[in-house]
Amino acid sequence: MSVVDINPNERMLILHQNIVNLVNQLNMPLIEVSLVVAKYIKILSEKLMLIAEENQEVLPEIYTESWPLELEEIDSDSKTSINLEKLIEIVDDDRMDILDTLIRTSINNDKIPLSDSLLVLRSWEKLLRTQLSSSTSPGQLFSTIEIPEDY
Repeated sequence: MSVVDINPNERMLILHQNIVNLVNQLNMPLIEVSLVVAKYIKILSEKLMLIAEENQEVLPEIYTESWPLELEEIDSDSKTSINLEKLIEIVDDDRMDILDTLIRTSINNDKIPLSDSLLVLRSWEKLLRTQLSSSTSPGQLFSTIEIPEDY
């Protein structure tokens, strides 16, 4: 079966499953997955906005804005100060490069449209932001991402 024979929803599912499998296989921490997903959201959304501008179109917010979170109220006193520069020094660049390569090659090899790729990554962003928002210490940022069973 060639890439042309795969419908767009199946391509999106393939990208999603590839990310799930790699994140689980490498036991990737929340912060590392978040950094890679944020990088691709920025790249894809900027490219889509440029295309929309060239065609005098406006992208729907589902593409341009982070999806809203359904969070329980978090006690602001429980939040601690986190030194981001120190955290960036600790991340595993090799593991992040592997995820980066997987996302890029999945999008390119499966010829997933930019808009569909962005929607997959926006869903990941929502999951990641939900888990990041409940982190109260730097150690929690290096905990393995929790992927729900039905995700």
